[in-house]
Amino acid sequence: MMTLSTKQKQYLKGLAHHLNPVVMLGSNGLTEGVIAEIDNALNHHELIKVKISGADHETKQLIIDAIIRETHSHKVQTIGHILVLYKPSKEPLIQLPRK
Repeated sequence: MMTLSTKQKQYLKGLAHHLNPVVMLGSNGLTEGVIAEIDNALNHHELIKVKISGADHETKQLIIDAIIRETHSHKVQTIGHILVLYKPSKEPLIQLPRK
């Protein structure tokens, strides 16, 4: 699995700035359905925001780690309750800058 350079993360943060969260995690927490929804959104958009609400810091970190592990995606950043994820598709839509 590739790693994103700082330059690439900065670029993705810029692209993600105007996006709205496509998946919201609520009181039900992380279910297989939510994982499937996130994976589907990543396959379609490559770059998405996920809102994780109602979790304390440790729980939120566990949820983030699980999402990344299950979807094979990259964490671009987290701001408050918003997680920005990136996963290149087979035919990439986003052209990343060179490292």
